Amino acid sequence: MFFRTALIASAALALVATMVETHSWADCVDWRFKDPAKKSFAAGDGTCFAWARQYPVNSNVAFGGLDSASPSRHYQQDKDLTACSDRVHGREPGADETRQNPINKAYGGKWGAMAKAQAGAEMCIRWPAKNHAVKSEPDKNVFINMPRTPLNSDPNQAGFNKAFLTRLPYKNCNQIPGDTDRTPCGGCFTIPADLTTGTYVVQWRWELNEGEFYTSCWDIAVTGAGTSPNATVPVIPLGGGTSVFAELAED
Repeated sequence: MFFRTALIASAALALVATMVETHSWADCVDWRFKDPAKKSFAAGDGTCFAWARQYPVNSNVAFGGLDSASPSRHYQQDKDLTACSDRVHGREPGADETRQNPINKAYGGKWGAMAKAQAGAEMCIRWPAKNHAVKSEPDKNVFINMPRTPLNSDPNQAGFNKAFLTRLPYKNCNQIPGDTDRTPCGGCFTIPADLTTGTYVVQWRWELNEGEFYTSCWDIAVTGAGTSPNATVPVIPLGGGTSVFAELAED
């Protein structure tokens, strides 16, 4: 009798654990579909070619499991609205996604590759549902913010907001029966066609509840219109160069 009770209790706890509301992040920032007509974010239906800053691709953690890693991947902004996680600020500090010097220091080796794309190309992003794509929850927005000029430092949140590019529905998912936590979701956006060759910063910003935001940040090496896709894109070191967006950057 004791063992049966213990078994039932353990099963109940496991069920509760799978339904605990956790929070999401950009798992892949360049997801390419095997079948472009299908546009599925499910495992096996595409391949990831690029990740956010300092994203641990050599980890043994399964898709959607980095909220249990140390450091956790999801980052919830606090009242100071630090735009990209620095592991110091935030209600949930998350992993370090600050801009590195040089920029490409955040990519390669144990970290995922940096995104590369042609101006005017479509890019697709994938994220785990984390129990927030169920029918009982509203379909809140994912905001894609992308300054249209290469910057010498990251913008603050006000700067990212001014650089709003598009919004994506959060609940665009390929449902996995019985696993609302690690159901894969995603969306696509178009890189502005008039961008010149350079390295640009992008922010994924999800509003879970009113005023409750989670972000992921990454860099894209863009080749401008009329430029060969194989052209070398200069990576701007931190603090180098000038920008018309300089007044938006954090001190």
